[in-house]
Amino acid sequence: MRRIKLTIAYDGTELFGWQVQPNLPTIQAALESAFELIEKKHVHVAGSGRTDAGVHALAQAAAVTIENRIPLDNLRRALNRQLAPSIRVTAVEEVPPGFHPRYDALSKTYEYRIFTGEICSPFERRYVHHHPYPLDVPRMVELAPFWEGEHDFSAFAAADEADALGRSRVRRIFRSRLEAAPPRLVYRVTGSGFLKHMVRNMAGTLLQAGQGNLDAAGFRGLLGAPAGVKAGPTAPARGLFLVEVTY
Repeated sequence: MRRIKLTIAYDGTELFGWQVQPNLPTIQAALESAFELIEKKHVHVAGSGRTDAGVHALAQAAAVTIENRIPLDNLRRALNRQLAPSIRVTAVEEVPPGFHPRYDALSKTYEYRIFTGEICSPFERRYVHHHPYPLDVPRMVELAPFWEGEHDFSAFAAADEADALGRSRVRRIFRSRLEAAPPRLVYRVTGSGFLKHMVRNMAGTLLQAGQGNLDAAGFRGLLGAPAGVKAGPTAPARGLFLVEVTY
């Protein structure tokens, strides 16, 4: 048996996220179908985490256990021949049998892309949140690092079936910065892990601050806020990219 780690890039525009869903195109389902042709049986492909419908990835990480002795380069080519052009396996490597792409991850980096110009190119519109309205960009740049450190991000989490398990919503953010090169803004955040819709809600909160609807005290007050207090609004999925998973 071989444990294989995959690095995957995908355009999530027409996909319904990572996780298998009945009768809907997802990244996990596409990979499992491709591996089934190679292994001649169903195999489970585990991801580093779930990305939502419409979210993109430059380097998602996943792992699978197979019996086939196919060389790694040939495996990558065989997978890409079976996958839709919107999903590409960019790298494969053998890892120890116990490797898990989610539980062994040290950090993940996401970026959220915003385009503030009046006219968004049709060739860019699928990969940015188009926001052609005035923003106080220096305020957004100033506030973004406030999320660094370990905090309760309950206000930034969407409802999740895992909530019934009572899991902690405390996460550690190693770096949180907004990079501005108008008309493009890129919010980049690296953390130990992220809750459902967390980065999109962080991006939405930055936009609220940039619009003058949230001052610094209100911004900071969302961390560890009482139950029922919510950040937001949730920024559209198309602007979000999973950039890197580190191990």
